[in-house]
Amino acid sequence: MSLKTKPFDVAEHLETQEDIRMFLQDVAEGTPEEFVHALNTAARAMGMTEVAKKAGVTRTSLYKSLADGGKPQFATISKISEALGCKLAVA
Repeated sequence: MSLKTKPFDVAEHLETQEDIRMFLQDVAEGTPEEFVHALNTAARAMGMTEVAKKAGVTRTSLYKSLADGGKPQFATISKISEALGCKLAVA
């Protein structure tokens, strides 16, 4: 008998707005690339279509902006963060 496993996906465990906020707060101390990846994870948890609609971008544009190697503009990051129920702040 072989054991079947699947890769761990944080998005499957981000169930509430509070979960998403805490996740993004933790990752915000990392690199910009890590934060963009975290936005991707949070958007998948909430639903890419819903996040795209709230952010005022197309779903395709959202996927492209948050893809590995994507370089979203600050305005896009801000819109996505707000769509996820978060605000960017300087501390």
